[in-house]
Amino acid sequence: MTVRRIMGLETEYGISVPGDPMANPMFLSGQVISVYAAAQGIRSNQSSWDYAFEDPLRDARGWQLDRQTADPSQLTDVEDPTLANVVLTNGARYYVDHAHPEYSSPEVTLPRDAVTWDRAGDAIALESVRLLAARPGQPPVNLYKNNADGKGQSYGTHENYLMPRRTAFPDIVRHLIPFFVTRQVVCGAGRVGIGVDSRGAGYQISQRADFFETEVGLETTLKRPIINTRDEPHAVADRYRRLHVIIGDANHLDVATLLKTGTTSLVLGMIEDGHLTEDWSVRRPVAALQAVSHDPTLTATVELVDGRTVTALDLQWMYLEAARAWLDRRGDDPEAEATAEVMGLWEEVLTGLGRDVMSCAPLLDWVAKLQLLEGYRARDGLAWDDHRLAAIDIQWADVRPEKGLVHRLRDRGLLRDLVTPEEVKAAQTTPPEDTRAWFRGECVRRFTGQVFSASWDSVVFDVPGRASLQRVPILEPERGTRAQVGTLLEQSADVGELLRGLATPE
Repeated sequence: MTVRRIMGLETEYGISVPGDPMANPMFLSGQVISVYAAAQGIRSNQSSWDYAFEDPLRDARGWQLDRQTADPSQLTDVEDPTLANVVLTNGARYYVDHAHPEYSSPEVTLPRDAVTWDRAGDAIALESVRLLAARPGQPPVNLYKNNADGKGQSYGTHENYLMPRRTAFPDIVRHLIPFFVTRQVVCGAGRVGIGVDSRGAGYQISQRADFFETEVGLETTLKRPIINTRDEPHAVADRYRRLHVIIGDANHLDVATLLKTGTTSLVLGMIEDGHLTEDWSVRRPVAALQAVSHDPTLTATVELVDGRTVTALDLQWMYLEAARAWLDRRGDDPEAEATAEVMGLWEEVLTGLGRDVMSCAPLLDWVAKLQLLEGYRARDGLAWDDHRLAAIDIQWADVRPEKGLVHRLRDRGLLRDLVTPEEVKAAQTTPPEDTRAWFRGECVRRFTGQVFSASWDSVVFDVPGRASLQRVPILEPERGTRAQVGTLLEQSADVGELLRGLATPE
């Protein structure tokens, strides 16, 4: 693998009702999702989630956490029938998670596709807000693509990367921690305030850094770890592991999202291939993560276990040069164009940050936001602890284009977009063609009434005339593509015909 691998992004959107701090976020999140699903012809009690093969308490370090001792937030395999939880025609999951609407993108294989279907999630969130606002007597509900409310609460933007199980987990930890500690200079979203409750004055690179407490662990909401150990592959378990990354920020800028997924995929490829032989382990990684985030001048240093002292940019250059050597050694790359795009933008961004941080404003969220905030500070003489800057930070992430400040920059042509509005619109309703998401999404679109439930690795049908539900497993993520099942889906007049076709040997 180079930049190509099965990957996906999950975004929990902040939610609020202006003027009503006591509004119930779980109820509102359910409304947000149900109104969108209904507009797509999907009832919230249809196309729900199949939990049959979920196992959130299996730890990649080789053990199983006991359900009796697990925090309730870890029991993500327990369905609450009162909460909306649907599968969309683009293959995504849209559901209530920890009192937030969450959009989990369909599986894609390339970083640019990750950008496209992530942006589709933002468009779905916006349409949900607009549909809900059209209801008579409905109080206004706002959604925000960010990771912190400024009052001590954080909500996640997670990444998922499929890896071969043969890769030793200690190698993954050793080589990924230094990368994740410093990756924020490329894909941080920026935040006003220092500390989990933002009481400290200042601006930092990452929305999430202050909320991490440990290096490795199974939690996602408590004692958040840099490396999450949940071993829930959603695929053939003895062949794959799914690396669940919880340390990323919610990005609006295409280049940042592309680099977040693309550089991580490259680093994983080097780990899988045994290319990273030098140990760049960081002393006190959590403290280093936060020190890097708190210094937008990029002069803060971290100490490596071998005694060297380097900046975050230094470490990112080390990974980039290692990737360049690895790619040169590998030779032919079937996704050479996609790999070249990631490598070129990675080098462009690191070079720009080293020369003039503000030169990266069209490319990186944290720099674009910082430039905007510095404009307000210069115009109005605002200190970093001024509440107006905190309000601007929240407004930046508003999904509504007439309110969200990042949308205004995009409309003015100040950001470098990689995907077109037409591509984003198409991805709202159409799944990626080269993964199992095609089968899942097309089944929901064509046979909505007969899709009883679905998950990443199955679709369950309620077939008229059959006494039991019919589960179709899709444990191989690159099976069920348009090339493989597109013709069968088009020719199947009903679910029964589809199932008979699937049962016929190729």
